[in-house]
Amino acid sequence: MRYRKFGRTGIEVSRQCLGSMMFGVIGNPDHAACERIIARALDAGINFIDTADIYSRGESEQIVGKAIKGRRDDIVLATKCFNPMGGDRNNRGASRRWITRAVEDSLRRLDTDYIDLFQIHRHDWNTDLEETLGALNDLVHQGKIRYLGSSTFPADWIVEAQWAARRRNTERFVCEQPQYSIFARSVEQAVLPACRRHDIAVIPWSPLSGGWLTGKYRRGQAVPADARYAAGNVMAQGRAVGESPESQARFDAVEQLSAVAAEAGLSLTHLALGFVESHPAITSTIIGPRTMEQLEDVLSGADVVLDAATLDAIDKIVEPGTDFVGVRHMTGDPSLLPETRRRLATQLG
Repeated sequence: MRYRKFGRTGIEVSRQCLGSMMFGVIGNPDHAACERIIARALDAGINFIDTADIYSRGESEQIVGKAIKGRRDDIVLATKCFNPMGGDRNNRGASRRWITRAVEDSLRRLDTDYIDLFQIHRHDWNTDLEETLGALNDLVHQGKIRYLGSSTFPADWIVEAQWAARRRNTERFVCEQPQYSIFARSVEQAVLPACRRHDIAVIPWSPLSGGWLTGKYRRGQAVPADARYAAGNVMAQGRAVGESPESQARFDAVEQLSAVAAEAGLSLTHLALGFVESHPAITSTIIGPRTMEQLEDVLSGADVVLDAATLDAIDKIVEPGTDFVGVRHMTGDPSLLPETRRRLATQLG
């Protein structure tokens, strides 16, 4: 396992980060099996674990907390808040009120005294960014969190957060967690360059695009019953692979990418991980195994380095700086709502 400096913090993290979204009811409900996966990842040299309160409604944090008992001080532990945690309308977002409570809840579930990296899971359009930073800054000075991070923030918010921290003389975001894969490349346009300019660590999620870039979804082949996007799986959101309009284009791309991988002497999974790893802005790639077999597969690709010819071949299939059909970055920008656009049109008219 290789390691890299975590932005400007001075700490080092493994080039692979163990993501725990699939630990718990939405992925692997067997707590003992999940704990074995975590132990194996740590033994392989991974020292970085990422979770979130929303993952299986806190169950993932509980699994992680139990699994790292006795090894806590050797691990860079990250979690997140933002998504709704219950029916109360204020139990969500990035307000001071919710962040303060969410941190306490995560500390309890993780059974730890501190969180190394606490991230805002999405940018909150309804909360002043300076309020968010102020609340996080207080928690740093209370010793409950060590570093601040963002997840899936657009480039302008990433930069604005840096400016706001300087204005208020608060702790700043040291890490961004964007969606990035061969299929999701739009962050190459502005997000990744902004992170490089501000020396912000980058820990991308979904490098395998929900399993599409492992080759498990192929035209004419049955979808594995336990796959993330199999019919009936909560992640499929009522529409399984093959039923969505983008599936046919993705089937074609997977075939083309499989040929590129074969030419390079790699599996499609290792090609996809190597692609993400190849970008100079990337600090640590989040892997999200559900089973021990999946973990062993991604661990064996930790040292893959793609040559220029292979990267050029990928660029011909998915153009740099673009998203492939079906990719959604979940911005939720209220300025794009029809009623907002109509009001703007009326004002300008």
